[in-house]
Amino acid sequence: MRGRTDALRSAALALLSIRFIQGFIYWGGGSRRFIYAPAKLDPNAASWMANKLQSAMPGALLGTDQLIAFLLHHFYLLYTSLILFSAAELITGLLLITGLFTRAAGLVSIGLSVMLMLMFGWQGATCIDEWTMAACNSAIGATLMLGGSGAFSLDNALLARRPALACRAWFRWLSGALPLPMRRESFQRIAVAAFAATVILNVATYDYFRGSVVTAFHSGPVSPSKHHLSLADGVLLPNGAVRFHAYLDGGTPAAPSNVMTAVLKSNDGAVLEQWDGSALNHLPASAIANDFAYNRFAPGPFGLRAQVGAMATITLPTAGASDIGRLSNAATLQLRTVNGNTFNVAIRTE
Repeated sequence: MRGRTDALRSAALALLSIRFIQGFIYWGGGSRRFIYAPAKLDPNAASWMANKLQSAMPGALLGTDQLIAFLLHHFYLLYTSLILFSAAELITGLLLITGLFTRAAGLVSIGLSVMLMLMFGWQGATCIDEWTMAACNSAIGATLMLGGSGAFSLDNALLARRPALACRAWFRWLSGALPLPMRRESFQRIAVAAFAATVILNVATYDYFRGSVVTAFHSGPVSPSKHHLSLADGVLLPNGAVRFHAYLDGGTPAAPSNVMTAVLKSNDGAVLEQWDGSALNHLPASAIANDFAYNRFAPGPFGLRAQVGAMATITLPTAGASDIGRLSNAATLQLRTVNGNTFNVAIRTE
C-alpha cells in the first residue's frame, strides 16, 4: 500500500507543472475579459468578442458555424454565451491552479478545448496555432481528469482537514486527492477511451485542416491566410443597378480585405459598367445591407473593405453613361481586391 501511495505522489508531482499552466491558460483567457481588458465584453468596443466569434464562421466545423450565426442574430443569447464561456474559463483556470476539484475542472477544460477546436482550429496565418492550443489543452485536460492533483493542491488540504471525504464517492470523482473509486481494469478502459478520443479529435482535425497524415500537405478547405470572397445571387435590377451577395469566407482576421474595383462584363467580354475605388468608397449606407452587426462590409480607403466572416447584400448603382442596355440575358460581375485577386459572380436580369 505504501508503494502505491508513493507512486501516486510521484505522479502527482510530475503533473504539477502542466496542471498549473493549463489552469493559467484558462485563467488568463477569462481574467483578460473580466479584469484586464473588459472592453472585450463591451458590445460598444472595437475589441468586442462578437467580432472574433464571427471571424471563426468560415472554417467552423460540425455545424458550429450555424450556431455562431444564430447567436450573432440574437444579441442577448450572444452576450450571455460570451459571459458564461469566459466565466467557465476563469473558474476552471482557478480550480486547476489551486488544485480544487481537479478532475471536474480537467473535464470542463476538455469541453472548452473541443469547442475552441471546432470553431477556431482552422485559424493561424503562418501555422495552425489555434489548433495547436486546442490540441494540447484537450490532451492535458484528459491527463488531469484521470491523474488528479495529489500534490500541492486544495483537494489534498480538504482531505487532510476532513478525512471522512475519503469515503465519499463524489469527492473522489470530482477531486484529485485520491485514486478513482474503481477497479484497475475499469480505470484502464476509461484511460484508453480518453486516449482514443484525444487522438481521433486531434489527428482527424489536423488532417482536415492541413493534411500530412494520410494525404499530402494542403492549405486547408478554408485558407487562414488568403482572403476569399464567395459571391452569389447576382441580379441586374430594372433601374440598371447591380445587386449581389458577398461573403468573406477565408483569410486572416488580423487584416481586412479591400475590394478596389468592380466590373460588369457581357458574355462576349465587353465592359458594360465599372466602379473604381472612388465609386465604391462613396457607396451610400443604403447600398450595403450587412447580414450581421459586427464584422461588416463598408466603404474603405481603397474601395470596399470587409473583415473575415462579413456577409452583405451590396447594390452598385449604374452610372449615367452606362452601356448597361447592351445586356440581353446574362453577364458577369468581377471584383478585384487590393492584392490582385479576382472573384466572379454571374449576373441575371430580374
